[in-house]
Amino acid sequence: MSSPEPIKFTDGAAYERFMAPWSRSAGTLFLDWLAIRPGLAWADIGAGNGAFTELVLAKSAPSSVCAIDPSDAQIATARQKFAAKQVELSIGDAMAVPYDANRFDVAVMALVLFFVPDPRKGAAEMVRVTKPGGMVASYTWDIVRGGTPTQPLWEELDALGIPAARPPSADISRFEMLKALWTELGLRDVETRELVVERTFADFDDYWLSMAVSSPSGIVGKLSQADGAELKRRLQARLPASASGEITVHASATAIKGRKAV
Repeated sequence: MSSPEPIKFTDGAAYERFMAPWSRSAGTLFLDWLAIRPGLAWADIGAGNGAFTELVLAKSAPSSVCAIDPSDAQIATARQKFAAKQVELSIGDAMAVPYDANRFDVAVMALVLFFVPDPRKGAAEMVRVTKPGGMVASYTWDIVRGGTPTQPLWEELDALGIPAARPPSADISRFEMLKALWTELGLRDVETRELVVERTFADFDDYWLSMAVSSPSGIVGKLSQADGAELKRRLQARLPASASGEITVHASATAIKGRKAV
């Protein structure tokens, strides 16, 4: 088969089913770890449909949040959440962030850096827009070690000989790569942490709709009826259900933070 198309997030509602619950679980651990004091200005780069932005508002009490994402559909979904809140939403590129230098106290990428074609450029942009002494932080699914929530789906597609799209910069999820990049960019007090989360689905149908049908790759809709049925069978056999039919899936992310030099 031909190579898979790049992953594109163009459906805010599907993303809500697919990734937003995972984003909230990992994002909560991430924000607790950052421990940022209230009243600061945040840049949320690659905000998607606003799932992580909502957490920042709820847990970190920022003075403002400026959030960008390259998908107009994702930003449109986010705007429905923040119509009456102090959030500035824009369509924008993580490798050319549309903000002035030294503007923010905190710059973050939540589940984004491995989607950036040039992670170094994306991270450098976070550093550029952050004030001296400010926090620059990121977390991504630990793809190299199989920590992504989509790992079961990817592995079963691989077993069927059907290529599944992966983020283009998966290697940046490695702790050693993150540490080297943050150090290269001159950040101080660099720390890393693993974030381990889980998600429980009501039953296999809930899992199938959320993680397969709603996947941004749209892979299920492109399969033949026979391949789709076989993928469903393999996943159902692979994922153990509780007595009540619930399915619990685990995932892990690599997180990093550092301070911009004063």
